[in-house]
Amino acid sequence: MSGGTLLDIRNLNKTFHTGKGGVEAIRGLNLRVREGEFVTVIGPSGCGKSTLLKIVAGLDPAYDGSVELGGTRIAKPGIDRGFIFQEPRLFPWLNVERNIAADLSLRDPAVRGRVGELIELVRLQGFEKAYPRELSGGMAQRVAIARALLRSPRILLLDEPFGALDAFTRSHMQEVLLDIWQRNRTTMIFVTHDIDEAVYLANRIVLLKPRPGEIAAIFPNGLPYPRKQASASFQELRLAVLSELYGRIDRTEFVDRAGV
Repeated sequence: MSGGTLLDIRNLNKTFHTGKGGVEAIRGLNLRVREGEFVTVIGPSGCGKSTLLKIVAGLDPAYDGSVELGGTRIAKPGIDRGFIFQEPRLFPWLNVERNIAADLSLRDPAVRGRVGELIELVRLQGFEKAYPRELSGGMAQRVAIARALLRSPRILLLDEPFGALDAFTRSHMQEVLLDIWQRNRTTMIFVTHDIDEAVYLANRIVLLKPRPGEIAAIFPNGLPYPRKQASASFQELRLAVLSELYGRIDRTEFVDRAGV
């Protein structure tokens, strides 16, 4: 399913310096992500999940260790990486197609064609001229995903992108994202607090320890798509993740839909 190593993180350490001293966010983190892989990252609040994504995105170059994408050290943002936040962060004065095009001109036939492809990919046909105020939360997040895919990034970084959505919309957005991944095989790293979501989406689930963030466990996930959350195999993996999580942290920090 996946190719060779795309992202290579070796002995990553990150400390934030404040007036009260240093705050160690990540310690000795090692992770390799293969081309075309879908990885979910879970862990308690403050364990360094978002910090990890920002480092890979090039938004935080002040780290120790090695973080390489395609063999090149990451030191600044680049078009080979797309970043999706929890909020869509659309420009309210631009319509859907212009938000997706961002700083590129729709007068360019190639750009317009690519925007049209992405609108179809995220299932927003008929809303090209709509403005953000006219969109639901899920639709706005689909615009954000399309914008992040415009330049065909090698890796897509998603920081709890569905966290603010209701359960029905969240489930729909998971299907949209899986459809995009299965069509394009864009490598994805997806941060979430929702254990079912982590198991539902990923090829591998990476569990981080409480701060400072270190890898506590990695769970391979070979369940076939489309996944059935009520199946015995899904529940078996879910319970294995839960067991590891609850052995390390306060369980109230995580979504557990079955109430285990």
